[in-house]
Amino acid sequence: MNPRKEKEVKIIDLALQGGGAHGSFTWGVLDALMEQEDLGIEAITATSAGALNAAAFVSGYHKGGPEGAKKALYDLWFGISAASALLPWQETAFDRVFRNDGLQCSPSFLALDFIMRMWSPYQLNIFDFNPLRDVVAEVIDFEAVRACDSIKLFINATHVKTGKGRVFRPNDITLDVVMASACLPFLFKAVEIDGEAYWDGGYTGNPALYPLFYETESEDVLIVQINPVHIEEVPTEASEILDRVNDISFNASLMPEIRAVMFVKKLIEQGKLPRGKYKDVRLHLIETQQIMSHLSRSSKLNPDWQFINHLRASGQQMAEDWLKANYKHVGVKSSVDVEKIYL
Repeated sequence: MNPRKEKEVKIIDLALQGGGAHGSFTWGVLDALMEQEDLGIEAITATSAGALNAAAFVSGYHKGGPEGAKKALYDLWFGISAASALLPWQETAFDRVFRNDGLQCSPSFLALDFIMRMWSPYQLNIFDFNPLRDVVAEVIDFEAVRACDSIKLFINATHVKTGKGRVFRPNDITLDVVMASACLPFLFKAVEIDGEAYWDGGYTGNPALYPLFYETESEDVLIVQINPVHIEEVPTEASEILDRVNDISFNASLMPEIRAVMFVKKLIEQGKLPRGKYKDVRLHLIETQQIMSHLSRSSKLNPDWQFINHLRASGQQMAEDWLKANYKHVGVKSSVDVEKIYL
C-alpha cells in the first residue's frame, strides 16, 4: 500500500517523457509533487530520461519515502552532470555568451554530429563506453525498485528487430532495462535483454500510456511532456528542421494513445460503453512549450550543472503552478484541452 494513501484524498498516475538532459525538468516536477502531501502516486510509466527519473524516484521512495525520492533524484542528476565531464562534447564559452544552452558552438559536438552520420557506435564506440551506466548503477537500487509495492513502474524500450515497443513490468526492471530505454542508437550499441536487442523507448512509446489503463485503479493521468507539440514558426535552417523532426518523432507514439483515450471517453459519455468496465481516464498535463521550444536538439546532450538546475527549477515552478490551478480537477475532470493540444 502507498504509505500516503491513508491520509490523502487524491491518487494519480504519472507518464514521463524522455528527452536527454531536458529530463531534468521532470526532476523538478517530481520534487514539487512530493511537497503536495495530499497527493499520491499509484504508478509511473516512463521512457528514456523519464525512465531514469522514475527508477530513481521509486528506488528512493521505497527506501526513504518522499525525502528519499528527492535525494535519489538529486544524486542521479548530479552524478550525470559529473560523469558527463568525461564526454568529448561540452558547452563552450560561446554557447554561454549567446545563452543558447546547446552545443552549437562546440567543435567536438559538431564533429561528432557529422561523424555519427557516417559511422555507427559499433565502429566508433567498440567498447560501448557509457559513463551514464555507472551513475545509474550506483544511484538506483533495482532490488528496491522491484520490491516497491506502493508505486508501480512501467518502462518502455524499442525492440530493434521488430520495431515494436516493449513495456517492462515492475518485477522485470533491471539496470539493463533502464539503459535500454535510454539507449540512443547513434551513440551507443543496442542493449541486450534476454538475447534481444533494444533501443531508446521514445521511438515506440514516449511514454506508453496503456499500462496505466489496464493495470492501475487511478483514472487520473498526469503527463509530463518534454518534447513540444507546437512551435511558433516553420523551421528553415537545417539545424532547426532536425530539431523539429526530433520533436515530432518523439511525440508520434503518444498521439494515437491520446486519441484512443478520447474515443473511449466519448463512447462512455454517449452510453455506448459501460462506465466501470471501461476506464474513464482524466488527462492532465505539465508541458514545457515555453521553455523547450526555444532549446535546440543539441541541448539534450548538454550536461552542464547550471543548465540542468535551471531546467529543474523551471519544472518545479511549473508543477507548483499546475497544482495551484488544477489540483481541484484531479478526480473530477481532465484539466487539459486535449483536442486543442493533441487533436
